[in-house]
This record gives sequence, C-alpha cells and structure tokens, in this order.
Amino acid sequence: MAEINPFESLQEQIDDAAAYADVGDDVIERLKRPERVLSTTLSVDMDDGSIEQFRAYRSQFNGDRGPYKGGIRYHPGVTRDEVKALSGWMVYKCAVVDIPYGGAKGGIAFDPRNYSESELERITRAFAVELRPLVGEDRDIPAPDVNTGQREMNWIKDTYETLERTTEPGVVTGKAPSSGGSAGRVEATGRSVMLTACEAFDYLGRGIEGATVAVQGFGNAGSVAARLLAEQGATVVAVSDSRGAVYDAGGLNVTAVKDHKRETGSVTGYRGATEELTNEELLTADVDLLVPAALENAVTVDIARDVRADVIVEAANGPLTPDADDALTDRDVYVFPDILANAGGVTVSYFEWVQNRQRFSWTEERVNDELERVITEAFGRLVETFEASDVPNFRTAAYVVAIERVARAFDDAGGNWP
Repeated sequence: MAEINPFESLQEQIDDAAAYADVGDDVIERLKRPERVLSTTLSVDMDDGSIEQFRAYRSQFNGDRGPYKGGIRYHPGVTRDEVKALSGWMVYKCAVVDIPYGGAKGGIAFDPRNYSESELERITRAFAVELRPLVGEDRDIPAPDVNTGQREMNWIKDTYETLERTTEPGVVTGKAPSSGGSAGRVEATGRSVMLTACEAFDYLGRGIEGATVAVQGFGNAGSVAARLLAEQGATVVAVSDSRGAVYDAGGLNVTAVKDHKRETGSVTGYRGATEELTNEELLTADVDLLVPAALENAVTVDIARDVRADVIVEAANGPLTPDADDALTDRDVYVFPDILANAGGVTVSYFEWVQNRQRFSWTEERVNDELERVITEAFGRLVETFEASDVPNFRTAAYVVAIERVARAFDDAGGNWP
C-alpha cells in the first residue's frame, strides 16, 4: 500500500469543506499551504565526543487569527510534509474552538529513547537557537507534542530568555508549574477527548455511562482519556501501545495498566487482562467508542471497513486516512474530529499564555471549568453547522466552521497587503 502523505490529507479535508463554506476559491487556495517553513540541520556534540546531525523543522502555516501556535515533536518519522500538515491542523483546531491563535508545528527527526538526558538537552537547546528569530510570545509559541514535555519546554524557554536577556514565560507553553506552567495542562488533551465523547453520546441520545471503549495509543492523551472516561462510567475494555494491546471484556483497571506500563515500558504483559491483541485487532474490536490516540494515518480504508465501533473520537492528529474517513461516513459511523476532540491541549496552552501575560495563576478547577465551557460551546457550534448544512460528516462541519473563521479574520484585516 502506498504511503499516505499527511499534507495531502489535510489539503483534501480543506477541499471537502470548501464546497460548503462561504469562502472564495482564491482564499481557499491560500489556506491550503504554509506561509513559511524552517528546515535546518542541527550539529550536536554527543557524550562520546562525536558530532551528530539532526534534521529539524518548524512550519508556520497561518497567522490570520493570532500568533502561530503548535507543538514540537521528537520522532524518527518526522518529515517536512508531516510538520506542514500538523501546522495546518493547528490553524483549524484553534479556529474551531475560537481561541485567538494561528497554527504552527515543529519537529526533529530522531528517536529520543536512544539518547541521554544531557544529549537531549543539547539537541533541544540547539533547536531553540534556530527557532530564536521566529518565536516569541506575540509571534510563535511552541508547546509539547510527541515525546516532548515540560522538561523540553523549560530548556527552550531558558535558552530563549538567556539569549534575548529577558523574562518571557509566554514564549512557550506546557512548562512545569515552577517555570510558569498552568495547572491542568498535562491532562488537558485527554480531558477534551473525554468531554467530546460525553457530548457526542449525549447528542446521540445514549449517554456515556456503560459504553464500551477501546483506546489505541496509551501515551499521555490516551491514558488520561481512558481514565477520565472510566470515571464517567464508561467501560474501557482495550488499550494499546506500539508493542500491542490488552483486552478484558469486563473492563480494565486503567490506573493499574498505567502503573504496569510505567514499570515495564508497555501495556503488554498486564496480568489483569484476559487477552492480548494486535493494534489492528483493537481498532476493529466490538466496542461502542473507539479512541485513536497514536500517530496519524493509523486507520486505513481496509481497517475502516472492519471497524465495529459506531462512534470514533480522535485523540491523535489525523489518525484516519481520507479514504478511511469516506468509508466510515458511508457506513454511518460517527467520527468526531481531532481538531475539536484533542483541542484541550492548545486551549489550556492558551490559558497558560494568558496567565503568563497577566502574571497571575489560575486554580486547576478554574482551568478545567473554562476548558469544559470552550469544548461544549465548540461542540454546539459543530452540531449547528452539521444540522444546518448538507455536509456529509462532522469533520467537514468542523472545517467549515474553522475555515470561515480564518477567512473572516483575513478579510477583516483588509485581505492581502500591500
């Protein structure tokens, strides 16, 4: 099977929505490509005295609605086109939840598991030096993504502030609380997945209590979503990571699975499960709700034909290929898209940025209450657009909302200048 290009997937999603959006074709073409992309090679000293090179990228897709915003990932599969696609998804994610940001994304093509902490710090700081002309709390604000977290954001912040001779905590989000981070940020993406799932099941007249759930990908977003869904009364029957999946029809103890993974490095081998599955078997398990929470393009058209869940809530970015999306639409499977479902991370990043600008910290309760308000209001707008338009699915409805908001900001600013 030919490899799916995520940037082409993004452009296809925009084209699908363009047929229903009140936006000119010329503006649509402008909204399909990044404004600029940094491609750079980092030369970094290793612990053994050698020098190693790393390919790194930062894509600034669109800034019509505010500063560029998006995470930085460390993964061997990082490519220029992947970063471009992810930065585009960030534009429309911010727009669909109506927070005043544009979209960006960055990444370094390497496997951080193969490097020491001191090497990771030097790699991160080298990238921060390259990012210095682009970033700033009113220009471009990085955040964590795959295989990065508070530690890496602290290194980037410290590098930037040292070189600029300033104190600017809002230059990155997802920091440790001691460095200006926000309460509730670590759980925010998983929390918005849970909130979206609850809203979806309420909309469908079913309620989340008692629903069976499979979660593909048991990293931060997937594990938090699984725990919070269980707290809402759902039964999490299967979870997976890159090594495989565990299953129990009566429900897994999500906290115990998380502890097992922390101790062993994988969910596989968890003794509380009755069965082990492959990731593909998990994706096609007989459940009410499927949560893809790994990397993009996990659900291909062949898998989509065998999916038995009738509701999908996307925790990962772009987990369905376009052909898979079409197949699921044809089968009347409800897909609630990534640009809404996993927007909790960027929403609480926005709250963190606001707190940094105000030099005033919010309580975790306030953060979670504000996040719930943002997600539920965005879900309501999504449903309004879906029901008022002849769009085929909720993803297209979300893109109609987002594209029209970005285009309106472009028009209100006077269009192209000079």
